[in-house]
This record gives sequence, structure tokens and C-alpha cells, in this order.
Amino acid sequence: MAKILAVDDSASMRSMVAFTLRGAGHDVEEADNGQAALDSAGNHKFDLILADVNMPVMDGITMVREIRTRPGYSGVPILMLTTESNPEKKMEGKAAGATGWLVKPFDPDQLLATVARVLG
Repeated sequence: MAKILAVDDSASMRSMVAFTLRGAGHDVEEADNGQAALDSAGNHKFDLILADVNMPVMDGITMVREIRTRPGYSGVPILMLTTESNPEKKMEGKAAGATGWLVKPFDPDQLLATVARVLG
């Protein structure tokens, strides 16, 4: 299956996302902020990134902007998984290069269906 990076400052949220994705056979790595995600992306090639918006050190939208400049990451799907449902914030994410937007709390079946869809 896919190699996925789950980025969230909440350990419990990362655990829930990772548990759901691993249960579907995916290989999941975790990061607790945008900078840690960039560091991981520099060391590994991911097929998909799931990221929160509001995080310390580096927020998710800044992370998306930065990762889109990295070689090999221009077309990698990046899904924002966040409590933010503000249309302006969604537009900011899309402008930064986010592929899609899911609002927490997430439904595991919906998450897996969305992941399957963006991975093709």
C-alpha cells in the first residue's frame, strides 16, 4: 500500500489517524509539526501527506507551501485534516497546494475512502 505521513501536534489524533491507515495496510510515519514533516519528507518519499493546520513550530499551510517546492513533491497529494472549516482558510490551503480538506472529528471510513480516491 501507500507510504503516508501523518502530521498533527496532537499525539492522540496522530494515533487515531495512524491506526486507521495501518488497519487498511498503509505504512504510516508520524510528525508532530510542519517542520518535523519537512525533515521527514527530506529523508523519505511519501505517497500522501495528511496534515493539521494549527500546529506549533510550523503550521500546516506553511508546511504545504514549503513541501511543494521540494523535488518529487509537486504532485504528491496533501490532505488537510483539521478542525478549521472556515472557507477562507480552505482557500488559503488550496492556494498553498493542498489537494483536499477534511474536518475533524473524522469518520474512519470517510478518511479511507478519501485516501483511496486521491491515491488513485
